[in-house]
Amino acid sequence: MTDTETTLWGIHAGSTGDADTLFLKTNVIAIGWAKLGDVSQLPNDREAFKAAVAAAYPESKPGAIPGQAGQIFRFVHEMTPGDLVAYPSQHDHQIHLGRIDGPYVHALKPEPGYPHRRTVKWVQVVPRTHFTQGALYEIGAAMTLFQIRNFADEFRLAIVGKLALAPVAQDESVAAVAAEIEESTRDFVLKRLAQELKGHPFADFVAHLLGTMGYRTRVSRKGPDGGIDIIAHRDELGFEPPIIKVQVKSGEGTIGDPDVSALYGKVATNEFGLLVALGTFTAQARAFAASKSNLRLIAGDELVKLVLAHYEQFDSAYKGLLPLKRVYVPEALDEADE
Repeated sequence: MTDTETTLWGIHAGSTGDADTLFLKTNVIAIGWAKLGDVSQLPNDREAFKAAVAAAYPESKPGAIPGQAGQIFRFVHEMTPGDLVAYPSQHDHQIHLGRIDGPYVHALKPEPGYPHRRTVKWVQVVPRTHFTQGALYEIGAAMTLFQIRNFADEFRLAIVGKLALAPVAQDESVAAVAAEIEESTRDFVLKRLAQELKGHPFADFVAHLLGTMGYRTRVSRKGPDGGIDIIAHRDELGFEPPIIKVQVKSGEGTIGDPDVSALYGKVATNEFGLLVALGTFTAQARAFAASKSNLRLIAGDELVKLVLAHYEQFDSAYKGLLPLKRVYVPEALDEADE
């Protein structure tokens, strides 16, 4: 089997890189889950590994167990001598590349927290700056053990010392990485809102968002609301125009023209209507709203943009619901920008 066909694994040395010395000084790669003991005694079966993880770590969330068990199973039964491995060190900020050199073993010294091990022959150390942004993003996966697929060719070239350092302006993966980060954030925000704020609580959230935008709001009581969930206005008493009548939809489906038309039927000529949804709107609904100067639709994607724009003004409860931190992502450069 040639290196172009050999499986290429990525691995991390713990969330803070605490197994870095074990990896590089003793020529091994290792994973944690120390409470499992010697997993070579388990049947060569994913279900057996799931059961073992659930028993050893009863505090784990049920949804997390398959992923954890799968990583351990792959380390023991799918990884084989001769496979390639890439390890991004948090200590020297370089990518260490090697070849798996031995079978699975269980060992407690010198680091008992990482007992599941395989020996490795390190063959190259390459600065992170030599890789494209896409390759770095792939190797920064949240999992401890994973297979590198999308940018595997870059790592294979680096292993044989043939990786060419491309100018940043020619790195086509920069824009793709930024877009993927933005999409992941969007999905996270919408998922949290959909799961945690069904029904009336979503109206409270939208009212809070409008408050961060400078509006004063009144939220309808639980129960029949006549199709209006929130009244928003700029002045303290709510007498001065514009008065905005807001309806919210916490479902994740597509909203059609009947719902939009029903809201507009409750909006007077000197008022404005706003429909905020986690889902999307049909083409007919969007066309209807576009024909009305005092009607606006906000679908899930635009709602996320508003959340991110005003997140710093959120109160602690909603920041707890949506734990986010400000990060900077690269933009693609034109060669003229360099």
